[in-house]
Amino acid sequence: MHLDKIKQVYFLGIGGIGMSAIARYFNTLKIPVSGYDKTETELTKALVSEGIQIHYNDIGSELANMGYHKENLLVILTPAIPKNMEELIWFEQNEFTLLKRAQVLGLITDAYKTVGVAGTHGKTTTSTLLAHIFKQSKLDCAAFLGGISTNYNSNLLLHAHSHINTQEQLMVVEADEFDRSFLTLHPKIGIITSTDADHLDIYGEHDNLKKSFADYGMQVKEHLFIKKELSLYNDMLAHHGSSRVKSYSIMGDADVYADNIHIEGDTYYFDLHTEHVSLPKLHLGIPGLHNVENAVAASAAALVAGVTTEELRLALASFTGVKRRFEYQIKSPNLVYIDDYAHHPAELSATISSVKKMYPNKKVSVIFQPHLFTRTRDFVDGFAESLSLADEVFLLDIYPARELPIAGVTSAIIFDKMTLENKLICSKNNTLELLAQKQIEVLLTLGAGDIDTLVEPIKQLLLSKI
Repeated sequence: MHLDKIKQVYFLGIGGIGMSAIARYFNTLKIPVSGYDKTETELTKALVSEGIQIHYNDIGSELANMGYHKENLLVILTPAIPKNMEELIWFEQNEFTLLKRAQVLGLITDAYKTVGVAGTHGKTTTSTLLAHIFKQSKLDCAAFLGGISTNYNSNLLLHAHSHINTQEQLMVVEADEFDRSFLTLHPKIGIITSTDADHLDIYGEHDNLKKSFADYGMQVKEHLFIKKELSLYNDMLAHHGSSRVKSYSIMGDADVYADNIHIEGDTYYFDLHTEHVSLPKLHLGIPGLHNVENAVAASAAALVAGVTTEELRLALASFTGVKRRFEYQIKSPNLVYIDDYAHHPAELSATISSVKKMYPNKKVSVIFQPHLFTRTRDFVDGFAESLSLADEVFLLDIYPARELPIAGVTSAIIFDKMTLENKLICSKNNTLELLAQKQIEVLLTLGAGDIDTLVEPIKQLLLSKI
């Protein structure tokens, strides 16, 4: 099916961050969009307010009464949809065109000068920052993002003006490694931020994951920027050559690097060096040492695409971040509350370490919800080590997402290996009660499950104690 032949689009799992961006894209084209999701969320409510029809029960064969025709209806599904879902079965039995989200994203972005940002962590902030840089420059862009940009309050950005030749228009896309989705993309410019072990329920072994990143890197057509410390860098250098592959780092000794990194108050500044320019005292609008690293990668890609140094400087300073990525909920002299999506040991370490550096004389408390039984099982030691960096930890039950329970895998296996003394296991239901009994100075809520539903109640509780 050619995309220009589509008259209607139906989503199975429309509420996911990646799926919702594509739903919004077709909706802006005035193509009727509808679909299913398991639960109502703030994001699905936003989609409904934009004119998209969504239901929350599996209506199965009732779809036959909806007037859908397989000749002009595209069905887009997320890998999280179970094979026995009645709606999925009905579409399959009636021979409708079904494509995964990643396949559709590949079809859309192939028409543009695409910049793909991949990595087991860092890709959402990096891609959102890069899109913001382009938006604040003469170049402009569209973007499919893996989070809600706080600058634009959306995960979909559109070009300011239409263009006859889309190959001249920039498109930023988050290249997702889950289910090898990013292999549907063929970007002109690529970034690889990290290849830490993750999604081992899909890949089995870490080497298989790294091989998939290598395959993605080989599909990048013009410029590829890779974190210097990754073993993948040398492989890509050998494949593409030094004219197309460039390294970046905050450790120095790279083609693009940052030094003189320092904090003034809670604001990060750094000097950026490329092979052609050096830019002193750049101000990053969001905190965190790991975000300085993300900014170096985004800056490298932006400069090679044609952004000017002055446009870059102004855009870095005006970037306000991504919802649930180091997002301040409360920021006062006596109380700080930050919410973050971190759900991998490397992400936890980066976030907690950055906060400890920013508030060295404050007690840092963490509420963490593990995400997936398999990830908990596979990285229990890493989770325990990362969480032990905090001064106090509230450990919630595992959020299962698409998985069934695994015997012997609970939050307790992390808890037992954590070395800090001030720790406790609790459920979502009694978190507020326990938190009310504590003296909080700096609080982090971390996790990729439904911990976000606690953010506003926690914020109100803490504000009532100020």
